[in-house]
Amino acid sequence: MTDQDLIQDFQRIVGRRNVLTHESATRPFRLGFRSGEGDALAVVQPGTLLEQWQVVKACVAADKIVIMQAANTGLTEGSTPKGTYDRGVVLINTRRLDGLQLINDGAQVISFPGATLFSLEKLLAPLKRLPHSVIGSTSIGSTVVGGVCNNSGGSLVERGPAYTELALFGQINAEGELELVNHLGIELGDSPEEILTNLQEGRLGEIINDERKASDSNYVELVRDFKADTPSRYNADKNRLYEVSGCGGKLIVFAVRLDTFEDYKSTGTFYVGTKDTTELTKIRHRILGEFETLPVSAEYLHEEAFDIADKYGKDTLILIDKLGTDRLPALFALKGAVDARLAKVPFMGNFTDRFMQFLGRLWPDMLPAKMRDYRAKYPHHLIIKAHDGGIDETRAMLKEMQATGGIEFFECTPREAKLAGLHRFAAAGAGARYMAVHRSEVEDILALDIALRRNDEDWFENLPSEISDHLVHSILYGHFMCHVMHQDYVVKKGSDPKKVKAMMLEIMDQRGAEYPSEHNVGHLYAAKPDLAEFYKSVDPTNSINPGIGKMSRRKNYQ
Repeated sequence: MTDQDLIQDFQRIVGRRNVLTHESATRPFRLGFRSGEGDALAVVQPGTLLEQWQVVKACVAADKIVIMQAANTGLTEGSTPKGTYDRGVVLINTRRLDGLQLINDGAQVISFPGATLFSLEKLLAPLKRLPHSVIGSTSIGSTVVGGVCNNSGGSLVERGPAYTELALFGQINAEGELELVNHLGIELGDSPEEILTNLQEGRLGEIINDERKASDSNYVELVRDFKADTPSRYNADKNRLYEVSGCGGKLIVFAVRLDTFEDYKSTGTFYVGTKDTTELTKIRHRILGEFETLPVSAEYLHEEAFDIADKYGKDTLILIDKLGTDRLPALFALKGAVDARLAKVPFMGNFTDRFMQFLGRLWPDMLPAKMRDYRAKYPHHLIIKAHDGGIDETRAMLKEMQATGGIEFFECTPREAKLAGLHRFAAAGAGARYMAVHRSEVEDILALDIALRRNDEDWFENLPSEISDHLVHSILYGHFMCHVMHQDYVVKKGSDPKKVKAMMLEIMDQRGAEYPSEHNVGHLYAAKPDLAEFYKSVDPTNSINPGIGKMSRRKNYQ
């Protein structure tokens, strides 16, 4: 079969308009959300689960590499091609497969590969239930299945990484044959065609409720153990690698089955400022060790992250505040399409970033006066969102600590709470915007997500001069209760980012930290032995997303 024959086969299966081959048309899909780009024979967008199966079958028959992609919002290049492969690459984008089906009276959901967290949140709202994640990646259109495949965590203290033992997936076995595995816990038929069609059309047979998990139900006990000498969550944790969960896109996922969660009866947000990081450690220990009700989230923000988000994430805050999250995924998609078209036009690189930065400067200040006051006085900020009984627990603790002079806090109005949360979210992309605007001064940005030991009291990073001399900015923020810190470093022009990163990771190794904690290895990190062996076990011929974890890109891992 020639490549042209294969492309015609794809067109027959999904329709001509859903097979992209021209370089400019495929570039938005081949270009990573933050970095990374590679070549692909075609981008195929199936419209049904059966079409997805048929496309993968055609790829297997033609001995092509398959890379599965949903929203392409990963930060470590894990859902795009990169480098040189020994076989042609077909990128299968699943955004058209956005189905969601509630089961067990809404206590669980079946998600197709293209369904977004935002869509799930919207579907559950009338039932007063919540999905696994409700902040951050929700706003940029990330998918439910993508989170499971990457063991993604998030800001919610009580929920831990996305995890399930109930899934429907395709696997290429050691003999190179494609198999459909129904571990969804639902009777759907026998043949792949019957199973996929019945699921697509909602014709569900017996739903089996057994001991298999649809969420990481032990995480609360894990995160409360703040005296433990190990991190609470990270991608290579072998206890959370199970079939689709943590597979890094090395299985062909058709559906996952996940728990949903009761909504909170009430919430309250507290903004804390301090000059002393030990005061924040006291807060963490008291909440995890003494509180009956853990908070919804507790997000740390350093002063430099505050300032960078204030200037280079302002337009993101404005967009979400004024337009809501409904339209944001479409705007990100439009941004990618415009950037792809202008990429080769002289002086038009990063046009959308520079244009949005200009518009943001014209907009009036959005941040509450109290937040401005705290930024002037304190280098360390903590945003605690409590719920139900935890509201009174948090208020009482903070009043007691404020009386000793170690911290200051204020209780946010709903408007202040929203803006504080959006400001913290904007920090996540502000470093990339800074690089886009100041390209002549910046070599690269290193975006690290680090899982610190749960008992690490010296958690705030002070870099030695041999590293800090290479940096323009250190943007530090993170999920404080679980000690997952996001550390974005803007590297000076002329410095070697790989050398700087190696020095940083050496420090992390000495501290007993794990990395990455929730964005998966992608093409930026080496997979540690447990993770590498897991990848080989689920994809023995190395035909799906080869090269992630800096592993071999060649067939059979040669």
